[in-house]
Amino acid sequence: MNPTDTAAAPALPAASAGRLPRQIPFIIANEGCERFSFYGMRNILTVFLMGSLLLSIPEPLRAGASKEVFHTFVIGVYFFPLLGGWLADRFFGKYNTVLWFSVIYCAGHAMLALFENQRNGFYTGLFLIALGSGGIKPLVASFVGDQFDQSNKHWAKLVFDAFYWIINFGSFFASLLMPIFLKRYGAGVAFGIPGVLMGIATLVFWLGRRRYVHVAPAAADPHGFLAVVRTALLCPLRECAQAGTLLALFGVLLALGALAAIPALGVVAGLCLALVLVLGFGGAGAWLQMARADGVHPPEAVEGARAVLRILVVFALTTPFWSLFDQKASTWVLQGNQMLPPSWFEPTQMQALNPLLVMLLIPFNNLLLFPLLTRLGLKITALRRMGAGIALAGLAWIVVGAIQLLLDGGRPLSLAWQILPYMLLTMGEVLVSATGLEFAYSQAPAAMKGTIMSFFNLSVTVGNLWVLLANVSVKSPALTAHIATLSLSVTAFQMFFFAVFALLAALAFALYARSYREVDHYRGSAAV
Repeated sequence: MNPTDTAAAPALPAASAGRLPRQIPFIIANEGCERFSFYGMRNILTVFLMGSLLLSIPEPLRAGASKEVFHTFVIGVYFFPLLGGWLADRFFGKYNTVLWFSVIYCAGHAMLALFENQRNGFYTGLFLIALGSGGIKPLVASFVGDQFDQSNKHWAKLVFDAFYWIINFGSFFASLLMPIFLKRYGAGVAFGIPGVLMGIATLVFWLGRRRYVHVAPAAADPHGFLAVVRTALLCPLRECAQAGTLLALFGVLLALGALAAIPALGVVAGLCLALVLVLGFGGAGAWLQMARADGVHPPEAVEGARAVLRILVVFALTTPFWSLFDQKASTWVLQGNQMLPPSWFEPTQMQALNPLLVMLLIPFNNLLLFPLLTRLGLKITALRRMGAGIALAGLAWIVVGAIQLLLDGGRPLSLAWQILPYMLLTMGEVLVSATGLEFAYSQAPAAMKGTIMSFFNLSVTVGNLWVLLANVSVKSPALTAHIATLSLSVTAFQMFFFAVFALLAALAFALYARSYREVDHYRGSAAV
């Protein structure tokens, strides 16, 4: 490990105070190329699985199998941020961790291109991409935040929006071009081009290495978040009522039940469900007994642990949004294949509408909508934006469900009918995801930046977990028979189920946001 990559950098010159950091373009360019590579392969994955790799599976089961592979892959992408965040925060720093995981990422792309006809090799490539992409995912955004201090943090909101804009710039061209390359030149070329872009992304990131602000990994803290939670939960029976500890143990028992159900749920779904149960019940138990830590840890450490638990509740309430959002690359693509596209257009290319709308909506919101709402006396907080975004996703799925009802009734529909739900879902994405990146960084204590960003990404894993569990549930003969009595197809039923799921989550989010106290954890201007 190069010491200069993790040691504190020299102080920024006084002339740079309050200015946009000059190293930001390297990170933004890296992100644009990386996102092209990721969405370039992800957005053709379902179609490739359906039309090539999974042809040996009977056709009635192939769509469901393709969705399971796709969402299992996405679960991995958003699970491995836990590993990347932990390695960066405790050992190697963000720069080194991003660089090394990027090399793994490139290797994964190479395997997709080389093993397009060999299932084990192709799945190994998907695993390496999930590991590499997931490992860097929480770190690039928090690395952007590290480049700011109190003197120039007013630039951070603009840069985070630009960061999210460039993500969608790369996604737009990937979504538009890769289906054409897949159709005309085959999977080897279609999966190879994203690999080349990932190589360029790695090179650009490396070129800026001498300009970045490098925040050193935090030393082991006896009063850190996990230490405080451990103290709160490991409460001797004679000293407290143990309600929180019993709740955490109940979560462990439920997690063991999830592991035992792996044959029915699948390995990935079972492991993720077990993790969610341990985190959920363990966090709730620690909250109930947090007073137990007051005499053992400093007050600021205990309050910091409470702040992290409050953030995790916010993240948990966004998980239904991700259930809906990520299905645009699976369920919506499969619906689009039932519709009538123009002769020059592939249904898979409809996904390009999402990043195009993001690039339009971000400046529209910042320059017109939000200033107008502010002048009208409405306070547009981060949490209010996120709650509204979850509700918009629910509305998008009501529209998609209505389209499915018409298709199930035998009515031919133009693919253009999907434009309205794409508009609603994309506005929801801008309000939830772009806002959530900056919110997660600003609310995280200094020693927990990478880890908190990992938990933000873990909310996407949990969202995709709900999709897998819903797919398992509809295979139940009893539920299938009940759906039939409603005169709905299984697909339409699931669409309306997810719409209601998101709308209820939006209501719960709004209620929780009313009592949430936002904090400011940007580093001081003297830190570098």
